[in-house]
Amino acid sequence: MNTHSGIIFDIQRYSIHDGPGIRTTVFLKGCPLQCLWCSNPESQSKNPEIMLDHSRCSQCGRCVEVCPHKATVRSDGEIKLLRELCQRCAECVSACPNEARQLVGKQAEVGEILKEVEKDRLFYNNSGGGVTLSGGEPMSQPDFIRALLKRCKDKGMHTVLDTSGYTQLENWDQVLEYLDMILFDLKQMERAKHKEYTGVSNELILASARKLASLGTPMVIRIPLIPGYTDSHKNMEECAHFAQEIGVNRIELLPFHRLCISKYSKLDKVWRCNGVSPPPKALLEKVRDNFNSQGLNCTF
Repeated sequence: MNTHSGIIFDIQRYSIHDGPGIRTTVFLKGCPLQCLWCSNPESQSKNPEIMLDHSRCSQCGRCVEVCPHKATVRSDGEIKLLRELCQRCAECVSACPNEARQLVGKQAEVGEILKEVEKDRLFYNNSGGGVTLSGGEPMSQPDFIRALLKRCKDKGMHTVLDTSGYTQLENWDQVLEYLDMILFDLKQMERAKHKEYTGVSNELILASARKLASLGTPMVIRIPLIPGYTDSHKNMEECAHFAQEIGVNRIELLPFHRLCISKYSKLDKVWRCNGVSPPPKALLEKVRDNFNSQGLNCTF
C-alpha cells in the first residue's frame, strides 16, 4: 500500500471552525457512513467523481464527442452522464467550454499537500492554528494520514482530526502520537436510529470515543443538530451523559444547514432532507444552556 499518497477532494485555507486558530483543512474522500443530512456528498465515495452543473450546460455535445467510454450521451434531447460507465478520465471536463463539469477528488502526495499547507505557517504561528484533516472520514485512509500527520508534526504544526469515529480500534494506534486534538462527531445515541440515519451502527463509534478518552486524547464532541433526527431531548441527554461518562467536557453543536443542496444535484444524488429546516437560534440556545447546566462547556 502506498502510504505517501491518498485521495483528497479539497484543501481549504483560512478555516476558523475546524479547531483552534486559523487552520488549513484537508478534506479526504471516502466515508463508511451515509448520513441523511451529509453536507459533503462529494466526500462519500472513495473515488474521484464528475460533478455536472446542469445550469451551465449549453448542450453543445463536445463532452459526448470526446468521451472514450461512451459514458456521456445525448438522450431525449439532453446530455446525460452515465455514471456506471464513467471512468473519471476527465476528458469531458477539459472539453467543456462552459466549465459545467468538474472532477472532484484526486490522488495527492504527502509532499504536495505539505507544500500547500506550509503557505499559511505565519497565520498558524500568530493564531495558534494549524492543520485539520476532515472528510469524508479521514480514518478510512489510516496509513496515508499517519504519513501526512507525521510530516506536519515534524514541521512543528498543530494537528487536528475531524472524525466520525467509525474505524477499527487498532487504527487509532497508528495516528494518535501525531495528533494534538480530535473533533469527534456524536450523532445519535440510539443504536437502531443511528443505523437508520447513517447506514451503520454506533457501537464502533462509541468504542472509539471511549478508547480515545481513556488515553487522554484532547477531544471535542461535536453534535450535528438535525431537526427530527438528532435534536430530541432524549438524545441530547444521552449525549451529555456519555460525554460525562468518558470525561469529555467540551461540546460543540453543528446546526443543520441547506447549503449543500446544489452539490447533490451536480452528483445526480437525492437530497433526503428536503423538508428539514435549520434549527432556530432559540433551540440552539436551549440545548447549549442545558449542556452547560450539567457542567459541560457547550458552544455553537
